[in-house]
Amino acid sequence: MIEENKIQILSYIEGAKKARGLTVIIDVFRAFSLECYLYDMGVKGIRPVETIEEAFLLGSQIDHSILIGERRGKKCEGFDFGNSPSTVDRERIKGATVIHTTSAGTQGIANARKAEEIITGSLVNARAVAEYILKKNPKEVSLVCMGNNGVTYAAEDELCALYIKSLLTGVSLENFEQRVKDLQEKGGEHFFNERTQEIFPKEDFWLCIKYDIFPFVIKVNRQENGYFTEQIFMKNKGEERKAEKREK
Repeated sequence: MIEENKIQILSYIEGAKKARGLTVIIDVFRAFSLECYLYDMGVKGIRPVETIEEAFLLGSQIDHSILIGERRGKKCEGFDFGNSPSTVDRERIKGATVIHTTSAGTQGIANARKAEEIITGSLVNARAVAEYILKKNPKEVSLVCMGNNGVTYAAEDELCALYIKSLLTGVSLENFEQRVKDLQEKGGEHFFNERTQEIFPKEDFWLCIKYDIFPFVIKVNRQENGYFTEQIFMKNKGEERKAEKREK
C-alpha cells in the first residue's frame, strides 16, 4: 500500500503544472477513456499533442496517421474523428498511429513538466493504474483531475482520483458504484441533452463509466518530436509486462 501522505490530488491545467513524482493525468469524459478503447481496437500507437497545429504537422510526417481531437467537445476541423469512443471507425484506425489533442487531457500531459513519470488514467483502467503505481512504489504520487476544458470541476475525474487513491491506500471508497451511476445526473448530463447529442453522444457516457475493464496502463514518453505512448499490461499478481513499444 501507499501511505496517504505520499498522494496528492490536484486539479486542472494549473494542477498539472504542480504535479510531482509518478503523475496520473485523469480525463474520464473522454480523452483517456477513448485512448484505452483505441489501443483495444488495435491502433499502432498514440501521439498526444498540445495544439491543433502540432497535430497537423505530426500527421504530415507519419504514414498511416489518424487525427483525433476536440475543442470544447467539438471535433477539430479537418480531423478524422472527434474525441468520441462510440463514433471511431475500428477498421479505419486499426494499425494506424493516432495523433490526439483535447481541451483537457492532452493539455495536462503537456503541462506536467515537473513530473518524474506520466501515465494517463480513467475509470476504464483505474485498477490497472493502481496496480502499476503499487508495483513502482514511488516516493510521491500526483493524481491530476483535468476537469472540464482543464479549468473547471468535473465530478467524474474527482471520483476516478478518489477511487485510485482508495486502491492505493487500501481504504475503501464508500458508495463507489452508486456514485458512478449518479454521474448520469451529476457530471454527465450533457450526454443526455438532445441539443448536444451530435457532440456528446450518450453511448460515450456508458463506455466511459465502465470501470476496471482494461488490464493496462498508458505510459507517456517524450522524444525530440513530441510525446508518444506505450501500453503496459498488468498481470494478475501485480507483475507487469511491456507490450512492444508503439510508434515513436
